[in-house]
Amino acid sequence: MALTPKFRKELVTVIEMFLRDYLEKSGRKGILVGMSGGLDSAVVAALCARAVGPEKTAGIHLPDKDSPKQDEADAREHAESLGISYIAIPIDGFVESFLSLEDTDDRVRLGNIKARCRMVVLYHAAHSMDHIVAGTSNKSELLVGYFTKYGDGASDIAPIGDLYKTQVRDLAKEIGIPDRLMEKTPSAALYPGQSDEEELGISYAELDSVLLGIELGFSAEDIVERTGTESAKVQDVFERVKKSAHKRRLGLVPKLGISTVGLDWRE
Repeated sequence: MALTPKFRKELVTVIEMFLRDYLEKSGRKGILVGMSGGLDSAVVAALCARAVGPEKTAGIHLPDKDSPKQDEADAREHAESLGISYIAIPIDGFVESFLSLEDTDDRVRLGNIKARCRMVVLYHAAHSMDHIVAGTSNKSELLVGYFTKYGDGASDIAPIGDLYKTQVRDLAKEIGIPDRLMEKTPSAALYPGQSDEEELGISYAELDSVLLGIELGFSAEDIVERTGTESAKVQDVFERVKKSAHKRRLGLVPKLGISTVGLDWRE
């Protein structure tokens, strides 16, 4: 049995129905997407425009001094092609405010500061527009914790959160995302030269096969045998999934009442 996540065309319809239903129930006027200039946010913006209409979809680009200039151009061009409203707001001033409290050259800490600054601006803009926020994290990122808690991991809805990165690529082809975005190196662009796969130490194709194996309940040994992925890489993915569990939950609440938020309270 090959461990390769499959994409089905009907998933596009399911996501679009989800988006329309959630927006209607929210009572808000539209959906705001943080557009990085990369593939995932391009896909989410396109899905929102298809689902609720370009007039109810907006994109916002939040660069800093380290952000590639091409990303802003790609985000703007894609927004224009979708016919959605678009703004760009640099976050350097916000980041500098944090660094004035305690300067740091630690890439992880600085990246978290940037991601959380973007979250604050994103939600401020969404509130002023009476929009909900659509997150752009995919299942691969969510499962290994490759996002900032209360940063790029914060959103009202996560339309592609149950699709592995390789499935997102297939979805992108299905809905006609431009090749220039499909071919970009996956990167959070938190510092010059940053690459997702380099930081993770594994390609998304390998990662998704391992994660699917975990989802299906296979042991690490079974996954190594079925995928041919190095044992050390497989073990590392298992550890990442385990250690990042807290990032996928609300703050844990002790069970005291009949129904507990984040545990067994049903909305």
